[in-house]
Amino acid sequence: MSNDSGGDLFSLCRRRGFVWPSFELYGGVAGMYDYGPLGSNMRNNIVEVWRDIYRGREGFIEIDSETVNPREVFKASGHVDEFADLVTYCKGCEAASRADHLVKEFFDNPDVLTPKELDEAFVKFKVKCPECGGDLGPVEEFNLMFKTAIGPGSSRVGYLRPETAQGIFVNYLNLYRYNREKLPLGVIQTGRGYRNEIAPRQGMIRMREFNMMEVELFVDPADKGWIRFPEIENDPITLVPNTGTETVTMTVGEAVEKGIIANKVLAYFVYTTQQFLTRLGIDPKRLRFRQHLRDEMAHYAMDCWDAEVLLSYGWIEITGIADRGCWDLSRHAEFSGTDLTHFKKFDEPKEMEIDKVKAKHKALGPKFKEKAKAIAEIMETKLPSDVRDGKLALDLEDNEIVLDGEFFEVVKVREKVSGERVVPHVIEPSHGLDRIFYSVLEHSFAYDKENDYTVLRLAPEVAPIKAGIFPLMEKDGMDALAMDIYKKVHSPSTEAYYDGSGTIGRRYARMDEVGTPWCITVDYESLDGPLKGTVTIRDRDTAAQKRIPADSVPDILRLLLSGRQFDSL
Repeated sequence: MSNDSGGDLFSLCRRRGFVWPSFELYGGVAGMYDYGPLGSNMRNNIVEVWRDIYRGREGFIEIDSETVNPREVFKASGHVDEFADLVTYCKGCEAASRADHLVKEFFDNPDVLTPKELDEAFVKFKVKCPECGGDLGPVEEFNLMFKTAIGPGSSRVGYLRPETAQGIFVNYLNLYRYNREKLPLGVIQTGRGYRNEIAPRQGMIRMREFNMMEVELFVDPADKGWIRFPEIENDPITLVPNTGTETVTMTVGEAVEKGIIANKVLAYFVYTTQQFLTRLGIDPKRLRFRQHLRDEMAHYAMDCWDAEVLLSYGWIEITGIADRGCWDLSRHAEFSGTDLTHFKKFDEPKEMEIDKVKAKHKALGPKFKEKAKAIAEIMETKLPSDVRDGKLALDLEDNEIVLDGEFFEVVKVREKVSGERVVPHVIEPSHGLDRIFYSVLEHSFAYDKENDYTVLRLAPEVAPIKAGIFPLMEKDGMDALAMDIYKKVHSPSTEAYYDGSGTIGRRYARMDEVGTPWCITVDYESLDGPLKGTVTIRDRDTAAQKRIPADSVPDILRLLLSGRQFDSL
């Protein structure tokens, strides 16, 4: 961790079972972490909030695709050729360092520098190896994908996916049919991604195996609106445009009107990301959206905005919202030879000049005899985009034949058509789950140094434990009633924790430290006297306490989890 608060937080995470360094028994591996019991609960809660927004509110569909992909997928997507960082090796100890990170104090945006510019910067600023102080070698590209082989002794190359997105793109036809061939089509996926980071040194911010929550929204490229946009157009958002202007706060509608965000669809999902992150407990004052510089943009992106949060490390990207245009579907169509378009039906048929594949019957007849007619019929169902390098592949009686321009031509004809085929564009909010997880923890972390007291002020729906259930003492029937309440409360969606050891103050402190929003205590008054049948409920953030009926505890917790304020009980 980069400062005292970060170090205190990570110590808490290890001690209380949020996260642990992976393989610590064998010395650990940089950039790899395991989620403990509380971390797993909290991570799952974050995913469920994300699903509630995208599956629940937006009505998107969810899939789960393979983590190992054949090379062809990533050749088409551009990752084989483009997905690399720049590395330099120490001439002395041979330690690897990410080259642009070594000069970040000298440049505002060092990741746009070329290898030559970085070599020159090392000399100019006297940059040395961070491990031993030795001289650095030449800067070179390092592809970040983990390579593997598919099958024993197989020559088929595969890669662990660096993003979950490609599993959605290669399933486009299945998803399009499932959606009854309509747009827009929203698809979500959560799962592991893998990037062979050069030198991960920022805890959970830069990991080699990580969790992603990705959304791919397929839209008609001519449709620049979004049905729910009016609901949010007057809400404020903080932006850092790539025009060189300072950070600005304006309404979402103003950002679109001024051309800062290109269209309403992209703007809507930038703002949706803000809604999601602040609902998790990210401090709005430490959240902004920074637009990528043109020379910083990923190879597939037409535009991209990063949700950045201020952490002990500085401003860190935790979500990217990209307009990927038609890059992905166009590339997979080209490399697979499959039509990945959307048929856009007109309100009324139009007479248009279109390109069509026409058979050359005089050439087909002598060559293919009685099969010539069938070949011509199949040929004229093909699209001009099916012609590759002047050749056309056809399936005939379960056999593929490839014909050149001797047997067909692409001609312009005027026809009445009922629609046209377009390649959908993609809007992609891509969420780094581990970075979001850590950011929520850091933004909720409160430490009182004078009293040596820690509280995680987690949003209740994110907190790994919703309620602590305590008997004042484990005797005289208090333990039996507390355990009965625990059994009624505890469920997969409402994690409860029974604790009967130590003083009640220590038990409150243990629950505060892991972010539990409420604690229920059974005392002697719960068993006898005018308050018989009631228990105490304590609020984490205010330490306020109230008496409530013991048999109403499950219902009251449900009300609190749905947003009811504690002081209104």
